[in-house]
Amino acid sequence: MTNTIFSLLPPLVAIAMVILTRRVLLSLGVGIVTAALLLAEFSITETFSIIWDAVKGIFVSDGELNTWNVYIILFLLVLGVITAFISISGGSRAFGEWAMKRVKTRAGAQIVGAVLGIIIFIDDYFNALAVGQISRPITDRQRVSRAKLAYLIDSTSAPVCVVSPVSSWGAYIIALIGTILAAHNVTEYSAFSAFIQMIPMNLYVWATLAIVFIVAIRGIEIGPMKVHEKRAVEEGLVMDPEKPAPGELKDDLPTSSKGSVGDLVWPIIALVIGTVGSMFWTGSQAVEGNATVLQIFENTDVSKSLILGGLVGLLVSLGLFFRQAFSLKGVNPNVFGKGVWEGIKSMLPAVYILLFAWAIVDLIGRLETGKYLAGLVESSNMSTSWLPFLLFAIAGIMAFSTGTSWGSFGILLPIAGDIAAATDMNLLLPAMSAVLAGAVFGDHCSPISDTTILSSTGAGCNHIDHVMTQLPYALISAGIAAVGYLVIGFTGSTVIALLTVAVLVAAFAFLGRGKKEAWQENRAS
Repeated sequence: MTNTIFSLLPPLVAIAMVILTRRVLLSLGVGIVTAALLLAEFSITETFSIIWDAVKGIFVSDGELNTWNVYIILFLLVLGVITAFISISGGSRAFGEWAMKRVKTRAGAQIVGAVLGIIIFIDDYFNALAVGQISRPITDRQRVSRAKLAYLIDSTSAPVCVVSPVSSWGAYIIALIGTILAAHNVTEYSAFSAFIQMIPMNLYVWATLAIVFIVAIRGIEIGPMKVHEKRAVEEGLVMDPEKPAPGELKDDLPTSSKGSVGDLVWPIIALVIGTVGSMFWTGSQAVEGNATVLQIFENTDVSKSLILGGLVGLLVSLGLFFRQAFSLKGVNPNVFGKGVWEGIKSMLPAVYILLFAWAIVDLIGRLETGKYLAGLVESSNMSTSWLPFLLFAIAGIMAFSTGTSWGSFGILLPIAGDIAAATDMNLLLPAMSAVLAGAVFGDHCSPISDTTILSSTGAGCNHIDHVMTQLPYALISAGIAAVGYLVIGFTGSTVIALLTVAVLVAAFAFLGRGKKEAWQENRAS
C-alpha cells in the first residue's frame, strides 16, 4: 500500500489522536502500528518485524551506529544537566533578577526571545534549545506563558534558518538548487545567487516573522493561547502544573544564594562557541583543500557539533558549580549526583517523544507518503499561474504529514524544477520558493516534527499545548502567504506579492488586537 492514498492514514491517525486525546506517546504509537500494518499488508508477525526494524533503525543504520540520532539524544541529556547546574549555581535566579531591572514589560520579554531566535540562526535544533535556555528566566519573571515562549522560539528557528545561506539549512538547500540548475542547464545564475534571489520570495517566513513581533508588541492572543497567557498573568502560572513539560526541573533542586549572572551566561557562551566552532571543524574536515564558508556549512556534521558544543558548555557549568561549592560555599557539593540525575530526567519526556516521532517518520517514508503527494502535483493540469500556490499547499501538507521539511525539500524541489522547465522557466525560482515556504509551514505545525518537539523542550512547555497554541498563528501566516503566491503566479511580480503580504499583515495587526480585557490591562503587555 505504498505510494497510495492509504499512505496518508498513519499521519492522519496520529495527528487526530494527538488532538483528541492530548496524549503524544499513545497517539504516535497508534500511528506507528497503523503504518506497520499497512506495510505488512495486515500480517501480524510481519507488523511486529517492521516495528522492530523501525526502532532498531533509530540507533543502527546499515549495520553502523546511527550517530545523528544518538548525538541528538545525548545533546538533549547534556543540555538538561547544564540547565540543572546553572540552576543549582544560582545562575537562573541571578539572571532573572538582572533581566527584571532591564526588561520591564511582558512585550519586552517576548521581543528578547524573538530577537534571540533571529540572531542564533546557525541551526534550528541549536536555536530552539539555546534560545529557550536564555529566555526562560526573563519570560518567567514577566509572566509570559511557556506556550507563548515556545511559539516565539519555533517561529524564529526554522523560518530564519531557511533564508540564511550561512546555516545548515542554507547549505543543504543550495546544494539541492545546484543539482536542479545543472539538470536544466541553467547558467544565468549560480545556486548561491538563486538562493539569494529566492529569499524575498519566501512569503511564509516574512509573514511569520512580522506576526511574531506584532503579537509580542500588541499582545494579540488567539484561541488557546489566550487561556495560557491569562493564567500566567493572573495566577503567575507560566504553564499548566497538571501537564508534563520536557526540560522542566524539580522545584526542590537546591540553589546557591551566591550565584551571579555569569553562572548562566558563561555556560551558554561556551555552548554557542563550542557548537559553532565544532561546525566549522567538522565541515572543514569533510572538505579537501581550501573551502568557502558555504562549503564548510554544506559538509558540517550538525549532530556531532551539537554534542561537542554541549560538552564544552557542560564543562564550564560544572566548573562554576564546583566554584560555588568549594570556593564560595554557596551550595553543598553533595548535590552533584542529584543535579546530574535531575538534569537527565528533565529531558526524558522530550527523548521519548523524539524516539516515537523518528520511528513514525521512518515508516511514513517507507509508505512513500511524500511521493504520493508529489504525484498529485505532477499529474495536475492546472494553469501554470496556480503553480506557486499549489506547490506551497502540497509542500505544507507533505511536511505536516511526514514531520520533515528537509524530506519535502528533497522530493518537491526537483519536481518544481521539472514543471517550471516544461512550462515557464520564469516560474523556476518562485516555484522553488513556494516549496521551501510550504515545507517550513507544515514542519512548523506538525506535532510529529522534531523541530516542534525541540521548541517545546527548549521552552519547557507541554508539547501538545505548544502545538495547539501555535497552530492559529501559523495558519494565519500560511493564509497570508498563500494569497501572496497566487499574486506571484498571476502577476509574476515578487514586489506586488510582498506588498500584498504587508497589507494583510497590517490588517491582522489592526483587526487582531480588539479591546483589552481586564487581565491585559492589569499587567502591561
